[in-house]
Amino acid sequence: MNIDYSLYLVTDKNLAGKKSVLSIVALAIEGGVTIVQYREKNASTRLMIEEGRALHKITTKAGIPLIIDDRIDVALAIDAEGVHVGQSDMPANIVRQIIGREKILGVTASNVVEAKKAVKDGADYLGVSDIFGSTTKTDTGKPVGIGMLKKIKKVVKIPIVGIGGVTLENANQVIRARADGIAVISAVFLVNEPKLAAEKLKKIVSEAKS
Repeated sequence: MNIDYSLYLVTDKNLAGKKSVLSIVALAIEGGVTIVQYREKNASTRLMIEEGRALHKITTKAGIPLIIDDRIDVALAIDAEGVHVGQSDMPANIVRQIIGREKILGVTASNVVEAKKAVKDGADYLGVSDIFGSTTKTDTGKPVGIGMLKKIKKVVKIPIVGIGGVTLENANQVIRARADGIAVISAVFLVNEPKLAAEKLKKIVSEAKS
């Protein structure tokens, strides 16, 4: 599977307000999102499977991958394209054993050591976190900055995306640092027009890559 990591959208129900996650994702995909991660920390497994299936119908129709954050069981239950795990989740090498070689495995890395280990453990891509300071997570610690993204890019050959406080104003910095894409949450979920926001972000990424 040839994956385009240019504009990676991570869901957040808490930021959706009166809108549904499904409607925001659908609009964002129309605007140019190329990959979606379903992240839900508080829902029951049953609800995650229901929502995940509904999301998967949208992403499948659009021809883009759906990644499930952390929950390998949910990913397998709905036959999502992949799983993403952080440093405190199940070790990446064990995840790879469970999901096999056909599924996409993403791993969060905040430094060179974590990045190298993730590659060794079978990661298909890295989410370098967090770049500018997350507005949606409180346990990320000090921002790693663009400098760390550059260092990681030099030592790994798999795609990397920058996440954490990425906005319309700084997205170009991430791409110019040689990242393969940007991962966004608030920049799409906290705006009135998700499709327009995605269009603007996609344009910034495309121009920064050219």
